Amino acid sequence: MKGLPEIPVGLTTPVVDTHCHLDIHDSERAGLHMSVDEALAAAAGVGVTRVVQVGCDVESARWSVELANSRDDVVAAVALHPNEAARLVERGGRPALEAAYDEIASLARHPKVRAIGETGLDYFRTKGDGQEIQRESFRWHIDLAIELDKTLVIHDRDSHDDVLETLEKHGAPSRVVFHCFSGDAAMARHCAERGWFMSFAGVVTFASNDALREALVEVPDDLVLVETDAPYLTPVPHRGATNASYLVPLTVRSMAETRGVDVDELSAALWRNAESAFGAL
Repeated sequence: MKGLPEIPVGLTTPVVDTHCHLDIHDSERAGLHMSVDEALAAAAGVGVTRVVQVGCDVESARWSVELANSRDDVVAAVALHPNEAARLVERGGRPALEAAYDEIASLARHPKVRAIGETGLDYFRTKGDGQEIQRESFRWHIDLAIELDKTLVIHDRDSHDDVLETLEKHGAPSRVVFHCFSGDAAMARHCAERGWFMSFAGVVTFASNDALREALVEVPDDLVLVETDAPYLTPVPHRGATNASYLVPLTVRSMAETRGVDVDELSAALWRNAESAFGAL
């Protein structure tokens, strides 16, 4: 693990990294690489003993299911990322999107797939007609989660109002997770009223993110989750470096400080909530 952030002091009560991308190696940006075995061993060594591996296109969804099927410490989520849905139509038209829907629906039936996601809306990267494709894809994934009684994992970037409106008007499955929650305190209260989980990544440790920490305080004890979104969103003091599940303790300690609770107390709640959201781990 030469060149990667140093391993932090471990947690004494284990937690789950509820959102990571083990299939993505950040070699183009940082020239760094960890094998899956190395990444999971390092995480387990600091008390992050389970992960939710998220596939965001057909290829990574297949990879995620294969990994989860081969390991007891991994479960999977599969979907077409909202930007991927728009790209598919741009490159291959409706047939490409429909074929991808069919593949995701088939993979989603695997017992180690605990969630449909990440799906949702991303108005930061996708503009124009692509946003309507995203909205269609979001509704399709909601319906799949409802059909299979699986958790819906939401990607929401610069699209809070439309994401919430879609869930309200189209309907939501029984379990919803806002991945890398980025709303304000009012949105956190809105989600809490509906029993939706909110997952916090390393961005909650950034000095400039007072509004996100204010939102974190509003999240009920039974709806808060932690994640990495690795290899992205690395917590302080390693912001900008490659992220990995073994850095979760940094985020957990920051969250505990913000919420004014003991780290072990928060860790126990994070584990319980992960199992409430994704099933027995």
